[in-house]
Amino acid sequence: MPYLTLTTNVPTETHPADLLPKLSTLMAKETGKPESYVMVSTQYNPNMLFAGTNAPLAYLECKSIGLTANQVKILSASLSEILSETLSINSNRAYIEFSNCPGNYWGWDGSTF
Repeated sequence: MPYLTLTTNVPTETHPADLLPKLSTLMAKETGKPESYVMVSTQYNPNMLFAGTNAPLAYLECKSIGLTANQVKILSASLSEILSETLSINSNRAYIEFSNCPGNYWGWDGSTF
């Protein structure tokens, strides 16, 4: 049930092949959920500005059932590190939106959690 989407102005073809697996593994580890429930995606959007420039930037949405304040802090640091190492996006050029969703509002397999 953890879901992470990364929208960035860094062209998709320059993303390393291990970016999605790194993000998936991180989400599973830090949320304590099985990786079999983790979903990650990336979206390329060349029409993005941050602080008035189109230097490399990112917007991430991280949603999961039961996210804690401590998990969010750790995820923010870890995601920022991955963005820096893999896409050369500085941590001050990314926003991360975290959402803690109640299980009964998260659908899966014809029902909810």
